[in-house]
Amino acid sequence: MQWLFLLVAIAALAVAFKTTSVLVLVLSLLVSLGLFLAWIMKLLASRVDSQSRDTSMMLDPAELRRLREQAEARRAATGNPPGPAGT
Repeated sequence: MQWLFLLVAIAALAVAFKTTSVLVLVLSLLVSLGLFLAWIMKLLASRVDSQSRDTSMMLDPAELRRLREQAEARRAATGNPPGPAGT
């Protein structure tokens, strides 16, 4: 869809260069500017969307607490005392 904005904007520029009417020139330049801005915004939105994480994979606080309790129970079952992380 974003490339369609670019193609129509270029077509509007071509109309602006070929016309002899001032009204058609102004309208086609405004349409071209709007479509170029729409193309840039859509391109940036797709880049941001491709870099963002999937929100369904995030843990809520209750799930995180449950996982910590399970890890502590496993540690207690194996006899390892809970200590600071990374040691």
